[in-house]
Amino acid sequence: MPVPTVIPGANAIRTTTRLDDLVFDKNVDIPLRDGGLCRANVYKPLVEGRYPVIMTMGPYGKDVLYSEFHVKSFRELPDEQKGPLSAWETPHPNYWVAQGYVVVRIDERGNGSSPGFLDTMSASTSSDFAECVEWAAEQEWSTGKVGLLGISYYGGTQWRVAARKPKGLACILPWEGMTDYYRDRVRQGGILGNNFVHFWWNNQVVTMQYGNGEKAVRRWGPKSEVGQPVGPECLEGVIPPEQLVKLRADQTIDNREHRYLDEPYHASRTYDLGDIEVPVLSVANLGGNTLHLRGNVVGYLEAGTANKWLWFISGRHDLPFYLPHYVELQKSFEQPRLLNAWLKGEDDRGWTQGPNAAGGVPAVNILVRKGNPGFNSTAAEATFSNRPERVWPVERTQYTKFHLHPDLSLRLDEPAQADTKLQLAALGKSDPLQFKVTFDKETELAGHPLVNLTVGVEKRDDGSAPKDLDLFVTLRHFDQDGKEIFYTGTAGDPVPLVKGWLRTSLRAVDSASPRHRPYMPYRQYRSTDVSYLSPLTPYSVQVEVWPTCVVVEKGASIVLEVATGDTQGAAIFLHNEPTDRDEATFGGSNTVYFGKEHENWLQLPVV
Repeated sequence: MPVPTVIPGANAIRTTTRLDDLVFDKNVDIPLRDGGLCRANVYKPLVEGRYPVIMTMGPYGKDVLYSEFHVKSFRELPDEQKGPLSAWETPHPNYWVAQGYVVVRIDERGNGSSPGFLDTMSASTSSDFAECVEWAAEQEWSTGKVGLLGISYYGGTQWRVAARKPKGLACILPWEGMTDYYRDRVRQGGILGNNFVHFWWNNQVVTMQYGNGEKAVRRWGPKSEVGQPVGPECLEGVIPPEQLVKLRADQTIDNREHRYLDEPYHASRTYDLGDIEVPVLSVANLGGNTLHLRGNVVGYLEAGTANKWLWFISGRHDLPFYLPHYVELQKSFEQPRLLNAWLKGEDDRGWTQGPNAAGGVPAVNILVRKGNPGFNSTAAEATFSNRPERVWPVERTQYTKFHLHPDLSLRLDEPAQADTKLQLAALGKSDPLQFKVTFDKETELAGHPLVNLTVGVEKRDDGSAPKDLDLFVTLRHFDQDGKEIFYTGTAGDPVPLVKGWLRTSLRAVDSASPRHRPYMPYRQYRSTDVSYLSPLTPYSVQVEVWPTCVVVEKGASIVLEVATGDTQGAAIFLHNEPTDRDEATFGGSNTVYFGKEHENWLQLPVV
């Protein structure tokens, strides 16, 4: 069957439904300059007029019911934040329309009801999104001001489109949204993070490709509840599977094949955060230490706008966004009077005075995580308190080095002296090394930890040798009784304090880059940076660890775990693609070198 012929702007499948509390325009055509189109659902107040707009754009299907997409998650939402029009990770239309907004939810090109070539997170999707923002700003129901609000994918898209400076964009609120496709998501430390991308692509994206006639249930684990099978409505016809393959760029293939940032594939997914000029409220989840956390912090640090704020939260990635106190935060940033305030000065909370202004909103809101209240519980998360700060990292941070010793201790200001070695089997085939320090007084850690290791590879029995080494580091928090404290991960799973990764052949640091920081080494990850290892040779490398906030109580401990593969807390975010971590390149024995000539330390941000 041929691909359906679609005329942009014809609104051939548009419908309008008047409900008790809003007007719902479904499948509204948004013509694009290259002749293509995206389709949107537009939710408007019953009273005609001009309203500020909240917009999302993504690949999960604007018409897929939240209640079928993720049964358990939907059931746990507050009643006022869910209904028949709810969709995963997006603002609830009925609620926001009642607050005086128009809500626009768009299918990306090639997905759901939008025809075309499916290429998620690409330059073309960002360009399409920018055009959609400008389209919405010009509609008769719009004040001309558009704000972006959404979780995860719908947060990550906001950074990219804001950097394009579309006319009408007034502010963005990226909630747990990565900024860096390579470093945050697909090649952490240069190592392919294949498992999550495979799950995400096959469970959430390719199933919703425009013209896909097959329906499928969404699965969130082997024992999860599943809803009814869902898929695109295919109102303009079904496209045969062999043709669908030609109409998409498959991330599970592309990320396996493209290893370096100087390849065109990755170059098309990079942009300059410094180009962002609109106000930004970046919300970072401390439990999301395998996907979004780093991106929200770096987004705050590097966004070009003077009006930017960073807010730390905890909890599952799908739930806090809809909780009453966080909805109030969103409203205070996005409310109509504030959108007007950027032009008229009508602001009763102080956002428009700028970060840290007298009577305004502090630039940073720290989440003080103290104690061991449990995980995957709203009540547990509520035990943590908030504290305003002027900057991130916190001004009074003392970067403190704890030195690794071969007896597996961490010692303050006392480097190891004797020459010795500890061995690890490559590719995660042995237990990790765990280095421990117990604190003699209550200590707050808030910022970016950093690990320096001196490592190498050994010769194999047959005389050959591996030429590369993957490092996986984890910080774990243990209470006074030696019980590990777990935090709430992305899917409600127990996660440790924080993680970091490095492919040693990509260890080169560009210290001349303006993006380089002493606590966060900047790497270009280019093919020209690759420097393989020679056997029996020590190499000093720095492993970037993602940011964190925690209070370590007197008598409690921090453990630095050094491994050569994923360990507890990685959950679905595994790095286990055989073609990326093969035996010929990596297999064998890895060494950590100790002695006067070898630096091994954990640098902690002590506040």
